[in-house]
Amino acid sequence: MHDAASKVRATTNRAYRAARLAARRARRRWRAAAPQQRQTVRLTAASTALGVLVAGVTVAAAGPWDSGQRTAERAWAARQVTGSGGGHTPGVDPTAPTAPQVLAAAGPVSRRGGTAGGPPGRSPQVPPPTASALADALEPLLEDGSLGRVRHASVVDAVTGRQLFSEGAGEVSAPASTIKLATAVAALTVRGETYRIATRAVGKGDGVTLVGGGDPTLTAKDVDALADDTARALGRRHVRTVRLTYDTSRYAGPELHPISPNENIAPVTPLMINEGRTDKSDHGPAPRSADPAGDAARRFAGRLREAGIEVRGGPREAKAPKGARKLAVHRSATLGALVERMLTHSDNDIAEALARQTALAEGEPAGFRGAGRAVERVLRRLHVPVRGARFHDGSGLDRTDRLSPALLTRLLTLAADPDRPGLRSVLTGLPVAGFSGTLGDRYGGERGEPGAGLVRAKTGTLTGVNTLAGTVVDADGRMLAFAFMTTGAPGRDPAQTSLDRLASALANCGCRDSPSTG
Repeated sequence: MHDAASKVRATTNRAYRAARLAARRARRRWRAAAPQQRQTVRLTAASTALGVLVAGVTVAAAGPWDSGQRTAERAWAARQVTGSGGGHTPGVDPTAPTAPQVLAAAGPVSRRGGTAGGPPGRSPQVPPPTASALADALEPLLEDGSLGRVRHASVVDAVTGRQLFSEGAGEVSAPASTIKLATAVAALTVRGETYRIATRAVGKGDGVTLVGGGDPTLTAKDVDALADDTARALGRRHVRTVRLTYDTSRYAGPELHPISPNENIAPVTPLMINEGRTDKSDHGPAPRSADPAGDAARRFAGRLREAGIEVRGGPREAKAPKGARKLAVHRSATLGALVERMLTHSDNDIAEALARQTALAEGEPAGFRGAGRAVERVLRRLHVPVRGARFHDGSGLDRTDRLSPALLTRLLTLAADPDRPGLRSVLTGLPVAGFSGTLGDRYGGERGEPGAGLVRAKTGTLTGVNTLAGTVVDADGRMLAFAFMTTGAPGRDPAQTSLDRLASALANCGCRDSPSTG
């Protein structure tokens, strides 16, 4: 008796394991199927269910069966109702459900681009992926040997913010340049997307001071135009000879980033021309000036002389005197445009400038430490999960920065919130896979990766650190936010390819369980 019971239990356990394995394999086949194939399966399953429902309703409406004949039909025959033609079915119940009623009872039939049983004009809500199917899609890719020992991931529904997949989503690690998402959200929150950074020329007596406001995108042409406007203002005051100073007191703390001197970032000063670049580039690594503020002041002085203003001696650094009056002003592009440029090209100079704008708005010293405190404070107010986070700079070049994937996906869902239109440039600035910015040369190859043109994400790369955080619309039309982070990868390019495949898997996958597996 005992042996028989043991055999039954063993058989049951084997059957259970086999069923789970079959279900898992079915989900993987479902995930690997093309969107058109999945749609065909769904329509077939829906049609089958609908057919069963229609048949059931019809049988119920006709009445019960007895010995192979409907009792309603027997009663009708017994009554021997005469007539033919149009009156040959006088026993039909006028209250039986019509076809539209049956369809309504079965639930809305979704169609891409159409309504689905809801109020007229309302688009159907595409259901989010299921956790199990999403795990089937991502877990094998996270096991890739090209990733480092630290592998953290978060995928959330951008519509609801609900966590759909987590692999250490709350654990912090080095974010590299994905920290720029935090820098962007904080700056846009406290300054607003229409804010412009001002570079001013002020005067008192025969003194003129060029005051840096923190615009790293100031160009040589902008400085020339500012000098021309200043010369005209001086002419109206009948001033022909001036002493020139320049004011960089807007920022506090050290100018040099811990990795400086480095071609990825200039000395961090509120006055510079073209990010202190000494070549003709406008993004990416480049040779940098050791004195970008002094260079800008000397350019300004030279243009004043060309406009007929005598400048005594060379420009020197000094704070603008109290009571100095405005002579001219140049304003940057909007903060929203600066955020887009920063994210698309992973611009470190703009990132540090925006972090300092956050510090100024929050009443903190505009240096590395003050900016880090300000950014964290703003994110806390937005209920972003900052536990364990460290903001030692705004650009992500500092290897001691720490963020979690959950923090990054929360930032992305905030930017996607229809009630926060001021954060939209966080999404519009993300590079497009295979087309723009730091993703322009990724997702390539002879045929291209499936995510090309579909994945929008901020990249992050330091030696041994690779990260990717952004948004994607999956094969069923649902918007997802994701963050993938790894540390300790043996090689940069293979690690980037692995992260790209993870994002591509989201783009190519409806990631819902097949009808047969529930």
